[in-house]
Amino acid sequence: MSVKEYWREIDSLSKEVSTLFNSFWHEYSNWSHWQFWVLLFFILFPLIVLLIKLDKENTFEMLFYAFTVHMLWTYTELSLIRLGYMDHYYFIFPFLPQALGITASFLPISFMFVYQYCKYSKKKFVVWTLLLSAIMSFVFAPIEQSIGLLNISNGLTYIYIFVIDFVIAVSAYCLTKFFCKFYKSPKPNTF
Repeated sequence: MSVKEYWREIDSLSKEVSTLFNSFWHEYSNWSHWQFWVLLFFILFPLIVLLIKLDKENTFEMLFYAFTVHMLWTYTELSLIRLGYMDHYYFIFPFLPQALGITASFLPISFMFVYQYCKYSKKKFVVWTLLLSAIMSFVFAPIEQSIGLLNISNGLTYIYIFVIDFVIAVSAYCLTKFFCKFYKSPKPNTF
């Protein structure tokens, strides 16, 4: 097959998959099903808590950390889905990433509150991140799977999810600390 033939086939199959996602959403995942409301809760409730409990003095730092967790988890999850290791069967809208409520709100805000708590209470970030990663992987993910929101397959286990959670949280921590230090250090006038 030539490059154009590959892309013609990929485009054709992508349209077919999009049509299937839309059909599935209309039949099983729209606002008339409980799964839709659970996912909406996972988007809205953490955002409401965020508005109330966010450290207003360090808003940029806290939100940058949460955004980094969100981006890293979203790209990781999209890769895991594409490779066949994970699937979220229900979603808010068929044209958005499947686990938007989890990767855009619930996970990042949960880890952000750990980051915020550790920063002000002088607790060990790594210890608390290990604890939250364990809760997310060994408690939350199995519950998600048991009620049919999540499918884990092809050898992916909760241990791997635990490691992914931890690595993403620590990577976001390192990036946040780097950018905070970078922007707080005095800069020579270059212009």
